[in-house]
Amino acid sequence: MNWKDILYEWRPKKLDWYIIRRFISTFFVALFLIIIIVIIFDISEKIDDFVTKEAPLKAIILDYYVNFIPYFMNMFSPIFIFITVIFFTSRLAANSEIIAVLSCGISFQRLLRPYMLSAAFISIISLSLNLWVIPHANKVRMAFETEYVHDYNRQVSMRNLHYQINPGEFVYVESFSNWNNTAYRFTLEKIENHEIVSKLSAEQAVWDSTFCGWRLKKYFIREYGAALEDKVRNGQQLDTVINLTIGDFKKTRKYETQLDINELNDYIDMKRMRGDADIKKALIEKNTRYAMPFSAFILTIIGVALSSRKRRGGIGWNLALGIALSFSYILFQKFSEMFVIADTMPAPIAIWLPNVIFTGIAIFLYRMAPK
Repeated sequence: MNWKDILYEWRPKKLDWYIIRRFISTFFVALFLIIIIVIIFDISEKIDDFVTKEAPLKAIILDYYVNFIPYFMNMFSPIFIFITVIFFTSRLAANSEIIAVLSCGISFQRLLRPYMLSAAFISIISLSLNLWVIPHANKVRMAFETEYVHDYNRQVSMRNLHYQINPGEFVYVESFSNWNNTAYRFTLEKIENHEIVSKLSAEQAVWDSTFCGWRLKKYFIREYGAALEDKVRNGQQLDTVINLTIGDFKKTRKYETQLDINELNDYIDMKRMRGDADIKKALIEKNTRYAMPFSAFILTIIGVALSSRKRRGGIGWNLALGIALSFSYILFQKFSEMFVIADTMPAPIAIWLPNVIFTGIAIFLYRMAPK
């Protein structure tokens, strides 16, 4: 069979377009209705903050809610996909449409094809939102919330920091003050061939924005030489520029969610080079962005397998089971993040573990469904 025959075989037929239209339309209608309800509840919760801080109506609509919608859509897309498949497939089964299709000689595997095409369409949208659209939306939305709702840019306390700022260059800071942009007990060490070459210590390192560098106070420099021929010098003040800025100390909550995939990869590389333990959050964020869209295929198969059989009592049982499974998937996915934070599993394994387990469930139900 050549590629033209394969394309012809996979070209959607009337039945495929019928199921795809029902799938996509039901998905977006359900999504639209839920978003309207969520926005109404969100407005009622934040209306006092909007009025108290005099948030402009244009900013509320364009900066907050326009950017809130894609974030919410993507976060709960597994639930919407599962409920959509359960709902309209149960309706097809209740109206004996699936029985009619299978009676015409169409296999269950062939019936599943338009579902998978629809899931692929939704997955591509979700992946694009995850990698590029939502990070920019989060940046604008959180900036609005910082100004008019609550402070997302609140800096966390920074103590006992160890960074590798360049290969062979290590910085240690005992504490950092956000109030005066000052690092206390600052140390910079240079190491070559596993031997220390020089060590710079200072009581304080004050950030100076005029030259984007650090002003060291009461510094002490020791350069190690062969045969104990060390060079030592000290002074009251020294200006220096290194690969460390004030932004490295002013960490904000949910910073990783505001980076597109290219910025996130660079951020992870920088964290890995520095040996920063905070890299776990970035790794969780990156792997979640890829794992979440893949769940559309898994939950679609499970949904079709559960709801393709006609049941007494209508679609209520199918909907209840679908909602329970979709919530358990999301709960398991959030719980798996704790494995990364606790150093129990690497981030790729922990974040993809729910997909692996639910893939096994999907395969089992898929094999049982034709029976």
